[in-house]
Amino acid sequence: MRAVVFDEVRTQPDVREVAKPQAPVGGVVVKVLATGMCRSDWHAWAGHDDIAMPHVPGHELAGVIDAVGEGVQHWKVGDRVTVPFVCGCGTCEWCLAGDAQVCPDQQQPGFTHWGSFAEFVALHAADSNLVAIPDSVEYTTAASLGCRFATAYRALAARAQVKAGEWVTVVGAGGVGLSAVMIAKAMGARVIAVDRNPEALAVAARLGAEHTVLADGADIPAAINALSGGGSHVAVDAVGSEQTCADAILSLRRRGRHVQIGLLPSIEGNPQVPMARVIGWELDLLGSHGMAAVDYPGMLALIEQGALQPQMLIERTIGLEEAAALLPGFDKANPAGMTMVDPAL
Repeated sequence: MRAVVFDEVRTQPDVREVAKPQAPVGGVVVKVLATGMCRSDWHAWAGHDDIAMPHVPGHELAGVIDAVGEGVQHWKVGDRVTVPFVCGCGTCEWCLAGDAQVCPDQQQPGFTHWGSFAEFVALHAADSNLVAIPDSVEYTTAASLGCRFATAYRALAARAQVKAGEWVTVVGAGGVGLSAVMIAKAMGARVIAVDRNPEALAVAARLGAEHTVLADGADIPAAINALSGGGSHVAVDAVGSEQTCADAILSLRRRGRHVQIGLLPSIEGNPQVPMARVIGWELDLLGSHGMAAVDYPGMLALIEQGALQPQMLIERTIGLEEAAALLPGFDKANPAGMTMVDPAL
C-alpha cells in the first residue's frame, strides 16, 4: 500500500510503498477513504510522543472494513466505520465503565502503531471501538469526528457541562477550536473566539461566535473580561501552549471552568500555569482526551438532525504527497478549518 512514512523524528516524511497491515486478533483492517491532518500528528512527528520508527502518522479516519480478525463478532467486510483516536482494550474497569478514552492499555493509530495516512490501517478491539457511520454522513465528515470534533463535544458537554446562556471563550480557531465554537453555540452558549488568524476568526463568526478577538499582542484576558461582563464561565485552550493556556485561565470569572484540549508538552520542565488564580478564584481545571465509542450515538444523532454540521469545518482535501509535505510545518499553519486527506488522490 501507499503511505506517508518518516524514519526519524523531525525528518521529512515521504510517500512510499509499504506492507499492507494484517488484521490483529479481535481487530480489523480498514480501507481508509478519509483521514484528518491534526496538530497532534505534528506532535508525533516532532518527537513529543513515544513512537517506533519508521512511522506512519494519522489518527482521524473513516472508511470500510477490508479484513476482519479472529474473534470479531459485530463487524464484517464492507461495513462503513469510523473510530475514536483512543481505542480502549475493552476489558479494563475504565472501558467497562464507558471511559475508554482513559484506558491504561489503549491503542492509538498514528501513535502506538501505524496510522491512517495510508491506504489501509489496522485497528484493535474492534467490537469495543468501531462506530458505524450512518448512510447520510459522508466519509470526510465521519473522519473529522475522531479527534478534534469528538474531543470538543465531550469537553463542553461532559467535562465543562456548559449551560445555555453561559459565556464560553475558545482560544484557538483551528479544527478543534472551530468545533468547540460550533458545539458551544448549539448548546446555547455565548461564544468568544480568540485567534491570531483573521480568516479563522471570520469562520468562527460564521459558526456562531458572538465576538472574536485577534491575538495580536493585546491583553486577551482583559478583552474577554470587557466583552463578557466579568469573565467567561468556561474557557477552552484549543492550541496548547503556556501562553494560550494562561490566557484562557485568566479570562475566566470566579469559579469558572477551564478545559485543556490542546496538547501542552513541556519545553523546559513542566508548563507554567497561573495556579494562584486557580486557587484564589476556585477555578476548575479539566482535561479532555477524546471520547469513547459508546458516546458517539448521541453526537451522531445531532449530526443527522442537522443540529451539528461538522462538514462546515472542512477547509480542504489533499492527497498523501501534499500531506507529507505539509506535516513538518503544521504547527505554524493557520488553516481556517480542517485539512482532510484522501489516500486515493
